[in-house]
Amino acid sequence: MRRATAALAAGLAWAAWGQQGGVQPVEALRAAAAAFEAGDMPAAIQNYRAFLREFPEAAEIRSNLGAALVANGQIEEGIAEYRLALRHMPNNSRVRMNLALAYYKTGRPEEAARELAPLIEQQPLDPKPALLMADCLILAGRAAAAAELLAPLAEEYPENRAVAYGLGIAYLRANDADRAQQMLDRILRDGATAESEFLFGQLEYRRQNLLKAAAHLARAVELDPKLAGAHSLYGQVLRSNGRLDEAAEQFRLELENNPFEPVANIELAMLRKQEGQLEEALRHLARALQVRPRDPGVLLQRASVYATQGRLELARQELEGLVKEYPHFAEAHAALATVYYRLKRTAEGDRAREAARRARLAGQRPAQSEGAPQAAVPAKPAAGAKRPAGSKPAGKQ
Repeated sequence: MRRATAALAAGLAWAAWGQQGGVQPVEALRAAAAAFEAGDMPAAIQNYRAFLREFPEAAEIRSNLGAALVANGQIEEGIAEYRLALRHMPNNSRVRMNLALAYYKTGRPEEAARELAPLIEQQPLDPKPALLMADCLILAGRAAAAAELLAPLAEEYPENRAVAYGLGIAYLRANDADRAQQMLDRILRDGATAESEFLFGQLEYRRQNLLKAAAHLARAVELDPKLAGAHSLYGQVLRSNGRLDEAAEQFRLELENNPFEPVANIELAMLRKQEGQLEEALRHLARALQVRPRDPGVLLQRASVYATQGRLELARQELEGLVKEYPHFAEAHAALATVYYRLKRTAEGDRAREAARRARLAGQRPAQSEGAPQAAVPAKPAAGAKRPAGSKPAGKQ
């Protein structure tokens, strides 16, 4: 009875709208779908919004509007539409996955992980949300947790190269080269690929075989110019070899694919600082901090830029907070001592210099990823958990 009443009300509303001279809702939806399919996102957005002005609670259509906005680069507006859609259909996995992807694309892995956790709980053997969650965990400096999440999927889908690749990356970041090699062997069954060359490059880089690493990574970016992280690592290898201009170009290419990739932003910030392009350096550091909000290395770099600009009070505030949070961070104490001396606060400079000396003797330094956003880790799949309905080994997101 309720459905019949709702359908009658919708029909009357549509008829009234048409009598007022507006575009019929069904025509607006057809036009929006056709525009989206043709890649004309402004037209799709216009037609979806026309429909939603009359039927604001049409959650599926609102989700489609969110997708069109994201595709048009209006990601924040798209996120707002996805969130509104989820109010009306909180169990819609497609919308929640799209919201997680939008957060991920804007450098918010913690928020993406929050949306992914219920999806993984519902379908623990679905590779798509698990692979994205693993990326979020790696960005947050939790590679071991990413490996723990993907290991059951590698057993369930032994032929899935995306899972093998994601798990290989997680093992490498967790300094487990032997298990990473096992995943690499799986990928190589079908011959050399961009993914296998990238993994080889990482293995050689960790062994400090820079020439071999550079050869593998050059091949990886040639085979797949959009492979996440490949340009960034290639840039690090080139920078280690003293090829700074080529390194900067690789970091720039990485940021074309993912503007919030933290390593490329940090590396470019340091290069721009050396060149005296301080405002650009700060922009890159701000993006890195969006992904790793309390990374001590990034905060130290930002304070250094402030000091170079002569913004000594900002530098002082940043460094005082840093040494309070990381009392054994010798470089931060030393930088703070320099700032105090420039501010003519000699006694405080002497104390900071002594603190730096003690910290160096202690030999302790905070990890770069310490203090990064901590994403929730979903429980491992229970024994005998079933694959998602109709699931086949899926490709990487």
